[in-house]
Amino acid sequence: MGLSFYRQALTTLLLACWSITAWGDITLPKIFSDHMVLQQNTELRIWGTAEPDEKLTITFGEQKKMAQADARGRWSTTIRTGEPGGPYELLIASESSDTRVLVSDVMVGEVWICSGQSNMAWPNKKAANPELELEESKNYPNIRFFTVANSALTEPQSEFAKVDPWVPCSPETMQEFSATAYHFAKQLNKEMDVPIGLIDSSWGGTRCEAWTPEAALQADERYEPLMKFWADKDQPTSQHRPGNLYNGMIAPLKGYAFRGVIWYQGEANVGRGAQYEHLFPTMIKSWRNEFNQGDFPFYFVQLAPFRYSKQAPQALPEIWQAQLATLRNLDNVGMVVTTDIGNTEDIHPKNKQEVGQRLARWALGDVYKSRIPTAPEPMSGPIYKDFEIEGDKIRLRFDHVADGLKVRSPDTELTYFLICGDDKKFVPASAEIDGETVIVSSPNVAKPVAVRFGWEDIAVPNLINSAGLPASPFRTDDFEPLSQGVDH
Repeated sequence: MGLSFYRQALTTLLLACWSITAWGDITLPKIFSDHMVLQQNTELRIWGTAEPDEKLTITFGEQKKMAQADARGRWSTTIRTGEPGGPYELLIASESSDTRVLVSDVMVGEVWICSGQSNMAWPNKKAANPELELEESKNYPNIRFFTVANSALTEPQSEFAKVDPWVPCSPETMQEFSATAYHFAKQLNKEMDVPIGLIDSSWGGTRCEAWTPEAALQADERYEPLMKFWADKDQPTSQHRPGNLYNGMIAPLKGYAFRGVIWYQGEANVGRGAQYEHLFPTMIKSWRNEFNQGDFPFYFVQLAPFRYSKQAPQALPEIWQAQLATLRNLDNVGMVVTTDIGNTEDIHPKNKQEVGQRLARWALGDVYKSRIPTAPEPMSGPIYKDFEIEGDKIRLRFDHVADGLKVRSPDTELTYFLICGDDKKFVPASAEIDGETVIVSSPNVAKPVAVRFGWEDIAVPNLINSAGLPASPFRTDDFEPLSQGVDH
């Protein structure tokens, strides 16, 4: 038998292995593929294209819906997904011909968008303990992965340029997938035993403004210098240009139901902390407006300590402060502190297991609290609340103290506290735990006015709560930040 025979046989075999089959002209968006996960208990939109005016029957489980394409061939309908389970088939068939599309091995469960820059994209094969994780991944076939390819475009898109379609978790598929997202899903699957769908849309080294719809930035005068900077640059498809990543990598998800978002980004905005304090919330609010799914949960990772050699040591703390302000000022958000699990010499810390588990802790203790017997509490380490000046000392109060504040190593003193007087010159301070508060002082500051904690990019402070979760860096003052006026 000749080479042409084997080529033909291989082609026939590959075609037979595809269970999404399309004859004629019915098409679905790329987000619909074999092995997909649909958000449970929701009215889910199904849409696509067909011949103009063609009548279609959409079958999912025992449900049958009718749809008719408009004059441009566009059609849509909705189905009710119900409780977690599967596998199901989704069939879209023409009423007037044999044309149809069949999507197989469809699960119903929880769907999360996973986005940001390289620490979100960082794959399992480069994270800690890859061999152990590879073997254990065999136990989670109901975790499903969908990956959006990098795409920076000047206008919002209704379809992705390129994707890796949905695949079940396996030792082969998990290696290249986001480690943070995988460990987030693994923890959810362990606790709730429902299918978990992860949509990874991330791109290393990218800025928050690129993930934000351009219209949201144009509507706010605070971003005029940023928009003018890019208007003067002849780089229309740069991955850093405002709106471009939203256009190519997020906008095509509009219409697809999901539970929430996990986010790991900020490194590319270090040096612009003052701007990030309103830019990051702008991005979150704009996504919520665009998706029209309410104030869905948005959980994010506060960056780990790292020496940014081209920036002042206070540049990263100003991003930390911006992230902390986002936690305080927006509803239905959660923040994971990672000061204790980073690597000051590596911008990509390998311990993505703990990062994913801490993100899952927020989800389990928040959105899923009523569904599991023992929701984790607290969801966070200590978060600075307020302070009171007591003579030559300052008393700090915190939320999320659980059963009390602690020092990570019991025989050591609290670290990375600074204090200042009216001169605004911060000096190292002594700090001690007093119940659910911390008292800070220095013999060099007789009349203190403000405290800062962890205010250095390589700070690895040791204040934790009884659950072992670290306190977020913070400042009690409102002094002008170093990054004030830095807008691009």
